[in-house]
Formats: sequence, structure tokens, C-alpha cells
Amino acid sequence: MEIITNFNNHLVEKLLSGGIAVLRTDTIYGIVAKADNQAAVERVYGAKGRTPSKSPIVLLANMNDLFDNPSPDEKAMIKGLWPGKNSIIFPSSNAPSWLIRGNESMAYRIPNDESLLQLLERTGPLIAPSANPEGQPPAMNIQEAVAYFYKIVDIYVDGGQIIDNTPSKLFKITKAGLERLR
Repeated sequence: MEIITNFNNHLVEKLLSGGIAVLRTDTIYGIVAKADNQAAVERVYGAKGRTPSKSPIVLLANMNDLFDNPSPDEKAMIKGLWPGKNSIIFPSSNAPSWLIRGNESMAYRIPNDESLLQLLERTGPLIAPSANPEGQPPAMNIQEAVAYFYKIVDIYVDGGQIIDNTPSKLFKITKAGLERLR
């Protein structure tokens, strides 16, 4: 376990090799892993005690990183929502089974944070559920995250205290259009 203060090469290498990290996302602290690495995703689920049937939100650098290919209508529906604190649930058939988890959809977000986008460009898509064991409040600073996970997580990135823990807005693409869920 180590604590760092920026998204450096060591963090990228650790994530690319299957490690898990806690870092500040564009909303709150998240526990992250490469979305295309099943073992790393399972480590996150184990660390959190996350309900196995719950799909994670996947952070992307751009729309080309989606596991699915949105239709022109779907692209038109979400125009203007990314980058930003907007998570969008797509009907999905192409995301790996360890992400969909028996569901028929997948949630994605392209953050509006330049350093996080640069990290995502280097690592590819990352799952990013909140940094807390299921049923506990989200970590508001790195010390709370360390208290939750200690040596279970490989690297912690101290991004300071979370002041506004408002979750991302959540939208779902349906046949009828874009539905706001929160």
C-alpha cells in the first residue's frame, strides 16, 4: 500500500498490470480498476463487498472507449452531457459479462476533469464505484479510504477533501428517449 499525490507513471503501470487504486474522480473518491481486466474488477468487488449483480459505472476518456456502439439517435440524445458529471446507462450487449453482471445495460461517464481524462487516455476505461464498503458512507478523504481498505488497495491517490459529494446525474437511454433517474 502506498499513498501518492498525482496521477503518475507508477499509478498507470499498476493499473495496467491489474492493480487497484483509490483516487478522486470528478465526483467523489472511487476505487478503480481496468474495466477490461476481470481479475482486477473482481478484486474491487471483493474489497467493497459489492453486491455481485450490481454493474459498475465505467469512466471513459472518450466515446470511442465505449464497449458498445451507440446509434446516431443515442448519440443525439446524449449530446452535451459529456464531458461532465453525467452517468449514462446504455442498453448493452457488447460489454464483458464481468461488467454487465447479468444486466442488460452498462453505465458510463466521461468526466470533465483534465487530469482524470489524461489518466483514462493512458489506462483505458476504469470501473469506478465509490470508495467505501457496501453500506458505509463514501470516503471523503484519502485517510477515510485507507481506513476502509488499507492493504487491500495497491495505491491511494490523495486528491484532498471532498467538499461536494453530490453524485453524478444518472440518465438511461430507453426506446422512448433519455430518462433521468437521479
